[in-house]
Amino acid sequence: MTTRDEFINQLRGTAFGKLTVDTSDEEFFQNETLRPIMKLQNDLLVAVFQRYTVLSKVKFTEFSNEKKLDFIENTIKKDTKFRNTLKGIVIGFFTLEEYNRYRVNSSALGKRITNLLIERLQSQVQLLEIP
Repeated sequence: MTTRDEFINQLRGTAFGKLTVDTSDEEFFQNETLRPIMKLQNDLLVAVFQRYTVLSKVKFTEFSNEKKLDFIENTIKKDTKFRNTLKGIVIGFFTLEEYNRYRVNSSALGKRITNLLIERLQSQVQLLEIP
């Protein structure tokens, strides 16, 4: 029988980026854990953001491209409840070992998650326009 951790690792796939002996622990965690999870959860992250704009009654589709990018960044950085929802979507796919590593350095890794979420959603701004 497959354990939860084995199942998650198989589902997520391989790491991103080059991992060398000079790679910091945070960068290793980012490339080994965070990026594969965000790739796996991409459609859900996009859908959750789309729903957020609808519930917020924001006319996101009418914004200029620059304003859309600013809105994404400001929303994720300033709306703590929403940011924590997105982070939960990512953290829910941690293995137990990864969660324990995250817990030890949650401040720095939380910032990395936030920045990766912003980058991922900004890079797909066209998908966010479709409700």
